[in-house]
Amino acid sequence: MKYFLPVFVALISVAAPAFAQSYFTAGGLRMGTDWGLTLQQRVAKKTSVELILQTNFRRKEGMFTLLGEQHIPLISKRFNLYYGGGIHKGWYTEKPLYGVDEPEISGPFGITAIGGAELTIGRLNLSYDVKPALNISGGSNVIYLQSGVSARYVIAKKPFWEEQKKASKKRHKKKKTSRNKLRLW
Repeated sequence: MKYFLPVFVALISVAAPAFAQSYFTAGGLRMGTDWGLTLQQRVAKKTSVELILQTNFRRKEGMFTLLGEQHIPLISKRFNLYYGGGIHKGWYTEKPLYGVDEPEISGPFGITAIGGAELTIGRLNLSYDVKPALNISGGSNVIYLQSGVSARYVIAKKPFWEEQKKASKKRHKKKKTSRNKLRLW
């Protein structure tokens, strides 16, 4: 677990470009049974990784969720169904009040599934999903059933190295065209 974040960042930074979704990186708000922030990164043709930081005001806990998601384009690459799974780790934002006979509850840790639909229009990505979570340890319940609407801003439509390559080709083509014009005169 100690090396998880550096490995995760390295995998995302060297991921191969893909075209099943109409965006490469998107981030925004998640609103529903739990509220929070979401960041989604495409890592393969129809696959993305999503990181969710959320809080639940009733249970007084926060949670990180890391998900791998598989996208299925319906009408076009802008309208997808998706499903996947991953892990979650939580903590209490306020110390729960325990009764005399109640044991202390630790922050939740477990596995999470996800299924939903998303639509991308320009730089706006909207999605609705259902996200059941099974706590292997800790938490106030064994199962959390969460659902939410996410509104994300598309940060990058293409990987930055593709944009640089495209700009370089355009400059090269422009130079080549101008040289040909000079030869005609």
